[in-house]
Amino acid sequence: MSPNQVVDQAKTKFNEAVDHFKEELKRLRTGRANASMLDGVTVEAYGTPMPLNQVATVSAPEAQLLQITPFDPNNLQAISAAIRDNQSLGLNPSDDGRVVRVTIPALTEERRREISKQVGGKLEECMVRMRSVRHDALDTFEQAKKDKDISEDDEKRYVGQVEEAMTKTKADAEAAAKAKEQEIMTV
Repeated sequence: MSPNQVVDQAKTKFNEAVDHFKEELKRLRTGRANASMLDGVTVEAYGTPMPLNQVATVSAPEAQLLQITPFDPNNLQAISAAIRDNQSLGLNPSDDGRVVRVTIPALTEERRREISKQVGGKLEECMVRMRSVRHDALDTFEQAKKDKDISEDDEKRYVGQVEEAMTKTKADAEAAAKAKEQEIMTV
């Protein structure tokens, strides 16, 4: 693999890590109802576990309410049970025979701080993943230099490109984390 390919691959992996981090942030609860809050919920439907979005439509008609409309009304009880049993959400759904409604309670100050800490933890996971990618790329350049495939100046240039890409994606991840923390702490 050429050094340019290693740099491009590192950039791609950095972006994948940040994209994954942003998806994880969407699942964190804020004080407002958001359909993506239920992305991790798996429903036992037709004898197999299925993601909630494959058995129902999730919408947020109000700031404090989620509405789940099943494609098949027979799955109503399974959807309610799946949401209720997901301890990380801490939500209590109710159904009227046609739709499931989930009221999103207001967050306490203490709960907001806990969720902000989760943002920090997820950011650190993203950074660990990015540092691992950077480490692999730098090892590749060092090995290529030892094998005399590239010169020392080329190695420094490629390392600089990887470091620059790392800095840009790190700033992107930190900005997303800061925005999410701001959203969580806003009452």
